[in-house]
Amino acid sequence: MASERANVVVFFTDQQRWDTCGCYGGLELTPNLDRLAAGGTRMERAFTCQPVCGPARASLQTGRYAAATGVFRNGLALPGAERTLAGRFKEAGYRVGYVGKWHLGGTRDRPVPADRRGGYDDYWLASDVLEFTSHPTEGHLFDADDRPVEFTGYRSDFLAARAAEFIAEAAKAPEPFFLFLSTVEPHHQNDMERFVAPDGYAARYAAAPVPADLRELPGDWRGQWPDYCGMCARLDENLGSVLAGLDAAGVRGRTIVAFLSDHGCHFRTRNNEYKRSCHDSSIRVPMVFSGPSFDRRLAIPECVSLVDVPPTLLDAAGVGAPEGMHGRSMTALVERRDDDWPEEAFVQISESEVGRAIRTRRWTYSVFAPGRKGWEDPDCGDQPYVERYLYDLAADPHQRVNLIGRKSHREIADRLRDRLIERTAAAGEPAPTVEPARYFA
Repeated sequence: MASERANVVVFFTDQQRWDTCGCYGGLELTPNLDRLAAGGTRMERAFTCQPVCGPARASLQTGRYAAATGVFRNGLALPGAERTLAGRFKEAGYRVGYVGKWHLGGTRDRPVPADRRGGYDDYWLASDVLEFTSHPTEGHLFDADDRPVEFTGYRSDFLAARAAEFIAEAAKAPEPFFLFLSTVEPHHQNDMERFVAPDGYAARYAAAPVPADLRELPGDWRGQWPDYCGMCARLDENLGSVLAGLDAAGVRGRTIVAFLSDHGCHFRTRNNEYKRSCHDSSIRVPMVFSGPSFDRRLAIPECVSLVDVPPTLLDAAGVGAPEGMHGRSMTALVERRDDDWPEEAFVQISESEVGRAIRTRRWTYSVFAPGRKGWEDPDCGDQPYVERYLYDLAADPHQRVNLIGRKSHREIADRLRDRLIERTAAAGEPAPTVEPARYFA
C-alpha cells in the first residue's frame, strides 16, 4: 500500500562546505543537523559527482552522471527523456513537490515551462536560477501557473515556510509525499559578488575559526567568512522549522529526511578553477539521513557520492532502486551488508576544464584534457587525458603538495589511473587514454 511507505523530504543547500557542520567536527553552527545526525546516519566521506550547480542537480534528480544526462555545465536544460526522482515517486503513488532553485530548465530568470520541471507537477514554487530572480531579502519565484510569487524577508526563511506549508497540507492526504527543498544559501549572490547573512549574523560569527585549507591562501574568505557562517547557521534554523513542521503534522516518525549540498566552496582560493576542481573544498559535502531505515546512530566511513542519493531514497522508501542509474543504494552500507562498495568516489569536472577525478579515503587523483574546452565539450572525445593532480591526504589533508609526476609515486598513480579509467567507462563514457603528467609537480 502506498500509504504505508515513508514520506521523503530532501533539504538541499547550495555550495555548503562539509566542515561548517558540527556533526563533522566542524564549527558549532548546526545544532539541528547535529541532532539529526546523532540519531540518524551520517556519511563521513560524501562527495559531489560534479562540482557545479546545474550538473550536480541533474545527477541528483536522475542518479546518473552529468555527462550522461547532457547537463554537463550550467545553463543546459535537463532533457525530458531523463527519468527523475519526481517521476519515479509519482509512479509509486506519491504526491511530489518542489520549492526553491531548480537550475535545470535553461530559462535563467524566466518561468520554467511545465515540461521542464522534471515531473514535479503536484506542487511547484521555484525559479530556474533563483539568485537571478531574487536577492537575499527580496525577490520572486514562480508558481505552477508561471505567476511570480513575491517575497520579502530572508530568502531561505521564505522557502522553509513554503516547505512547511506543503508538509502540513500533504500530510492530510492518504498518499505519501516527496518534497524537494532547494535553497540558494549559502551560495554567494552573483550580482553582488558576496555572501549575505541575515542582519546581525555576520557579527555573531566574526571570530569563527577559518578552515586550514583556506587560511593559508588568498581569497574571498578574508572578508566574507563571517557572512558565510551566518548563512549556514540560518539554514540550520530553517531545517529546524521544517522538522518542526513534520512534528506538527504528526509525520516525523515516518518521514525520511536527507540533508546535503551540491558542492563545496573554496572562496576563490584557487581562482583559475573556482569551485570546478577536484579539491576537497570543492567536492566534499555534508550528507545526513534520518527517519525510517536511517535512525541507527551511524557514521558510514566509505566514500559515497551525490549520484548514490537517488537510488538510496527510492530504496529506503520502499519504491525500489531502479536499473539504469549509475549510483548505488547506500542502504546496503547502512545495514553493513555490502562488502564490495567502491573504494573511491568518481567526479566529472566541467567549465574550467574537461576533467575527471577519483577520491579515495587517502588519495585524490585528477586528470584533464588539455585540447578540450570545459564550457563546450562534455568529455575528452578522442583525445587523451593528462595527469594533473595527486594528493596524499594522510600526509597532506589540505591538498597543498601536488605529487603528480614524481617517480616515488608512479606506482600509486598507475593504480589510481587504472581505476579512474574503469570508473569513467562505468559512467557511460568511452574508456579514455591517460598520459603521464607532462611536468614534475
